[in-house]
Amino acid sequence: PEVCLRLESGPCAATRSPLAERNGFLQVLLHGCCTELCMSCLTSLGPFLEDEIVPEVIPMEIEVVDAKITLKDDSPPVYPTSPGPVPITLAMDHVMVRRRDDGVFYLTAVPASVPWCENSFPEEQKAPSESVSAAPAAAARGLQLKQVPELQRELQSMKLALAEANMDKARLLQEIRKYNPLFQL
Repeated sequence: PEVCLRLESGPCAATRSPLAERNGFLQVLLHGCCTELCMSCLTSLGPFLEDEIVPEVIPMEIEVVDAKITLKDDSPPVYPTSPGPVPITLAMDHVMVRRRDDGVFYLTAVPASVPWCENSFPEEQKAPSESVSAAPAAAARGLQLKQVPELQRELQSMKLALAEANMDKARLLQEIRKYNPLFQL
């Protein structure tokens, strides 16, 4: 399933937090979700969230794993010739949102266990008390040397994308200045 919900209340929820015993504890897992949302849907949620009464704080834990959310602006364009805004895609590998008893939401990234992280720094930057064998360090350097061409290809593609974005920016500024010659960025 993409979404799992669990609501605990009563004495069993006291292990989560002192407030959870009285107000409950909500646990949400969002896994592998790929969705598209319109900005008008998100902005129309505002009136539902506003209330004259201060709501009770419900401690919660929301875990998002391998999710992609695309936000599309569906408002009418400001200029009739405008191609419209580009959708924004939020890709989350592993993010945890916690709401504690104080009512504050804490957003933390859960680090993935990456085995090559330990050997990715030069040996002179490591703590002197660490003992590193020569074989894993040599293997890590070999792995890094194999990654160089791939990283160079990625750098070239990023340079091309940047040049294309700069050309688009110049074209759009020229289009705007056609209608408003005094426009400055």
